Amino acid sequence: MNIQFDSKNLLADMVGKEHGVTRSEIERSESKALKALRTLRRQSEAGLYGFPHLPFQDTAIRAVTRYAGEVNGTYDTVCVVGIGGSALGVWALDCGIRGPHPVQGAHTPQHPRLVILDNVDPSFTAQALDSMDPRKTLVVVIAKSGGTAETVSTFLIVREWMERALGRRKAAARITAVTTEGKGDLFELARAERYRTFGIPENVGGRFSVLTPVGLVPAALAGIDIRKLARGAARMTHFCWQPDLEENIALRAALYHWLIWTRKHKSIQVALPYSNHLWGTAFWFRQLWAESLGKAHNLKGEVVHAGQTPVAALGATDQHSQVQLYLEGPNDKVFTFWAVKKFASAGKIPSRKFGLPAFDALAGQSLARLIDAERRATAAAMVEAERPNCTVTLDRVDEEHLGAFFQMMEFQTAFVGGMLGIDAFDQPGVELGKKFTYGLMGREGYEQYRRQFQTYERKRARAK
Repeated sequence: MNIQFDSKNLLADMVGKEHGVTRSEIERSESKALKALRTLRRQSEAGLYGFPHLPFQDTAIRAVTRYAGEVNGTYDTVCVVGIGGSALGVWALDCGIRGPHPVQGAHTPQHPRLVILDNVDPSFTAQALDSMDPRKTLVVVIAKSGGTAETVSTFLIVREWMERALGRRKAAARITAVTTEGKGDLFELARAERYRTFGIPENVGGRFSVLTPVGLVPAALAGIDIRKLARGAARMTHFCWQPDLEENIALRAALYHWLIWTRKHKSIQVALPYSNHLWGTAFWFRQLWAESLGKAHNLKGEVVHAGQTPVAALGATDQHSQVQLYLEGPNDKVFTFWAVKKFASAGKIPSRKFGLPAFDALAGQSLARLIDAERRATAAAMVEAERPNCTVTLDRVDEEHLGAFFQMMEFQTAFVGGMLGIDAFDQPGVELGKKFTYGLMGREGYEQYRRQFQTYERKRARAK
């Protein structure tokens, strides 16, 4: 497992003092980064935050692996019902290991597909059900709270669809619930209906939960080796606790990103994977960064409105749709390239020449060489335009590297939160929107939010 972080294009030596960090700024801030590391470790060891321990939960990993082995060959579709952190992680895993859906090939019991119902778009939900055979489908419903409106509503539709085809008892045997053990409405329903259940640790939030059963159950059912995922994450965790910035790439990346954000006022971070297999991971990262670091108050209760907007772009595709803005628009962004050193296939270009310069220049080369050249050329162009950028390079995209990369990004996010002096693990803004929704849908106990929403509607009616 080999992951590297290249920070040179973030330096003032490369992009100028106005946009790049100086050696003195780095040296003055190292103590702040080390304090964030010590604080996170103390909180983690006290049981406050659990994500650093997930790769070492052998009992949970064995239980998921055993379950996947028990049901292997009885389905050709895994239908995940969840939203946000209950869906993005497993999509990133599936996309990373098995590839984007258009290239995965026909689905069979030996090669099941993953269908993720992560929105309450009624047309999308209906089309998804039409595409699946309930007799060959396993349903995994995921909600930490057990009462997320989008997940509950979609699951009720999927459950009825299963029961119409199979009957209540047989449908229940093909449904697995992943939720907080002993708490919440989903757990109560699962117990009453005798669904297979897997628990989510209470000290792990949804966006940090990819290495809990939230990600592991669907991944294992889809044929991904979750033991290798955990192995890569465990090795990365060792490095993430080191106080040496050269050894601890998560802490070093956190320090540089904190500096470029807070000292050089780069309020937007663009994640630019140069691999379609990492496209899902970019969307997973977008939630991780936005929900963890976008906060109104710091730990002292002061109003700070912290946040750096994450954007997902795909190299080299978005060189032809976004890079014009990135190079010549407002210099308010930092760019993080995700590179892959070794692709599963080089994509050899035929050697035949046609006497045409555009064709002949590429003859006999490879797509792997071209996409790497595209990335390096874009990074160089950004430096010429004084646009700070950095590169994370994975040796390859496989279970061990992806597990390590997830763990690295989670540690990096937590470290940046510590340096900002905010709580990177809560989400009060999301919770308020949920409460308004519950009030609008008539959920008991949320009447005050319905009244508050009615006040908002009256205000709208008066506006001219």
